[in-house]
Amino acid sequence: MAPVRGFFYPRTPTGRAALVPPPPWHYSGDLLTVEYRTDPAKVAALLPAPLLPAEQDPGAVALIWADWQSCSADGRQLLDPVLAQYKECFAVVRCRFEGRTYSRCVYIWVDKDFAIARGIHQGYPKKLGSIHQTRPHPHGPAPRLAPGARFGATLAAADRRLAEAVLTLEEQSDTGGFVNGHPMAHHRWLPGIAKDAPDTVAELISSGAAAFEGGPIWRGSAELRLFPSPVEELAELTVEEPIGAYYQQIGVVWDGGTVLTPRA
Repeated sequence: MAPVRGFFYPRTPTGRAALVPPPPWHYSGDLLTVEYRTDPAKVAALLPAPLLPAEQDPGAVALIWADWQSCSADGRQLLDPVLAQYKECFAVVRCRFEGRTYSRCVYIWVDKDFAIARGIHQGYPKKLGSIHQTRPHPHGPAPRLAPGARFGATLAAADRRLAEAVLTLEEQSDTGGFVNGHPMAHHRWLPGIAKDAPDTVAELISSGAAAFEGGPIWRGSAELRLFPSPVEELAELTVEEPIGAYYQQIGVVWDGGTVLTPRA
């Protein structure tokens, strides 16, 4: 039998058809972050064992829009942009495990299949969605990165709008928020193939950036609205109190994680 190759499905004799190449994965992106407080009990309900709520500000949530260009180590996808460009919107909370604070993505939508495949590997619960955000530009009517600039962002899935935000920049900041500022604690699950069988893969893992660089961070205020859907639960994380809003352009490298506890 001939060997098959490829980091992810489909594996073939050459490996060329694999949905994603092996890490490291390199990202350049524009991030729009809105932080707010919700009922801490709603965050706790999304934390499976053995995770616990964060000790401080346990109801804090970050809803983040990202406009990405990504590639493998050789950068070849950047010259075939359909393989590099995608957008996502994700909700992040914080949690504790063995005395350490982690960030955790509880909901996330992307608009490309290769981003979903990477999410399966990383433990991100990615689903397909329609994501858009205003892009800055130094010419014409697009906003500049300057005080008073306004950026819009929207999220929809299954033909229904789930979230929309308008961010107004005020000044540069030393921080881009605190909710998404820790290593990620995610579960990697793969259901067993036999009926009623336990999960074949069930592990709690941690990962973060292998390298990071970022441009100036802009702080501002945001108007954020969440909308109900019959098949999504983002709106359950109701906006009880605004915390802050931020805009930053970043570069990041992801190159694997560690298992915190197998059979979580």
